[in-house]
Amino acid sequence: MIVGLLSIELHLAGARSLKDKRAVLRRLKDRFAKLNVGVAEVDHQDLQQRARIGVVTIGSDRNVAERTLERVVSEIERVEPGVLLRSDVEWLT
Repeated sequence: MIVGLLSIELHLAGARSLKDKRAVLRRLKDRFAKLNVGVAEVDHQDLQQRARIGVVTIGSDRNVAERTLERVVSEIERVEPGVLLRSDVEWLT
C-alpha cells in the first residue's frame, strides 16, 4: 500500500473576502470529488488570498497514485488558472 500526500499552495488574487476564498476552494473540492481523493484546507484559514490544501490518495500502486495527484494539479490549473504557487508530493509507505 502507498499513500500520496500532495501539498498545494494557492494565491487567490481575486478573493476580496474569506467568503470569496471559500467559494473558490469549494469549487476545487467539488472537482476533486470525482478523482476519489481526500481534501482539506490545512493552513492560512484566516487569510483571504492565500490557501494551503492537502490532498491524499491511497493505492496499491505508486504509478496510479502519482497519476491521480497529477490530475488534481491539472484540474486546479484548468479550473482556476494562475492560482497555483507550489505543489509538493510526499510518499508514505
